Amino acid sequence: MSNQKEIVMSGIRPTGFLHLGNYFGAIRNYVRMQEDFECYFMVADLHSLTTHPDTKELKENVHRVLAENIACGLDPDKVALYCQSHVYETSELYLYLNMLAYKGELEKTVTFKDKARQHPDNINAGLLTYPVLQTADIILHRAKYVPVGKDQEQHLEMARNFANRFNHRYGEVFPEPIAFNYNQELVKVPSLDGTGKMSKSENQMATLYLADEDDMIRKKVMKTKTDGGPTAPNSPKPDYIENIFGLMKLVSNEEVINKFDNDYNNCSIRYGDMKKQLAGDMVNFIAPIRSKVNAILADEHYLKDVMRKGAEKARASARATMLLVREAIGLNY
Repeated sequence: MSNQKEIVMSGIRPTGFLHLGNYFGAIRNYVRMQEDFECYFMVADLHSLTTHPDTKELKENVHRVLAENIACGLDPDKVALYCQSHVYETSELYLYLNMLAYKGELEKTVTFKDKARQHPDNINAGLLTYPVLQTADIILHRAKYVPVGKDQEQHLEMARNFANRFNHRYGEVFPEPIAFNYNQELVKVPSLDGTGKMSKSENQMATLYLADEDDMIRKKVMKTKTDGGPTAPNSPKPDYIENIFGLMKLVSNEEVINKFDNDYNNCSIRYGDMKKQLAGDMVNFIAPIRSKVNAILADEHYLKDVMRKGAEKARASARATMLLVREAIGLNY
């Protein structure tokens, strides 16, 4: 990796199965970024301990999220693809940053308030200081860009605050990390039942997972909501029909989309045919990714190698930062 490239850092949560929304919302951008930037993509296994202290499934989840990202086009030779827990310098930086983070500001974080409401019996210190650990992950590589969704913008704002606070107190070490996506191209993939976007946990029948078998994909797509069709030419499309067209735009070719669009506008659309077409196109899109994922998961030796290589790259970057950090704080005696 040349020193000329700007540094990008992003965390990936190891909570099971990725879906179409993750692919079009995040992974596709990661795949583009690996050509233009020095990228650190981290599986956030330590973060998951704040809400999932039981680690029985953690290894399996970490392997799956690595396999799915690689199958979608992330190249472990071009990026640093690593596990958070393999980079011990993170914990050291987290400790120093905790001395600069205040209880009041941490308690005001939206995600903390949400999680504390959901799990009132598990309000642990790790949950409270989650944004501090997230800051350590980002600034450990002195990253400039962080590809984040809307829901993470508050955490990124806090990361800037902590980085600036450190610089102000001890001297300039960290650049201010800023949010990044390709020209606002943040694609929201609608759920199949038309009530919001696809989600890892909410309604699994309304979400298409990269691990779904062909029959399951067809079954889910065929259940999407439709109506009796438009009664007047060029009628506006209701949301749930707009959704089907939106999903089609992700995986179908232009002629197909135009055909159904014209059928809609001249009131001759057959939703059954449209859903069959969409189901077939979804299968053609997901099946090759799924088979690649399964091949990677079967090769534990390869996955270990990926993690080792990723950790080596990440630790080299982390070590260089921590030398500067200790020097700046005055821990150099």
